[in-house]
Amino acid sequence: MSVEARADVVSNVWKLLTQPGAEVAKGDVLAVLESMKMEIPVHAPEAGTVSEVLVEEGQIVQEGDVLVVIS
Repeated sequence: MSVEARADVVSNVWKLLTQPGAEVAKGDVLAVLESMKMEIPVHAPEAGTVSEVLVEEGQIVQEGDVLVVIS
C-alpha cells in the first residue's frame, strides 16, 4: 500500500528534502512549497520508503497535485 503527499495550495516547489529510496517517518518534512512569500512544509502522512518524487524544484503545482509517493 502506498500513500501520497499532496500540495494543499497552488504554489511553487521551493525545496525538495527527500529522494526515492529515502526512509521517512510520519511527520517528516518532504518538501517546502512557497505561495505568496509564505513557506509551506509538506509532511509525510505515514512512515515508509519514498518510492517516487513527482515534482522538481521550481515547478508550479496545483492544489491536490501529488508531490511524493511513499510505500
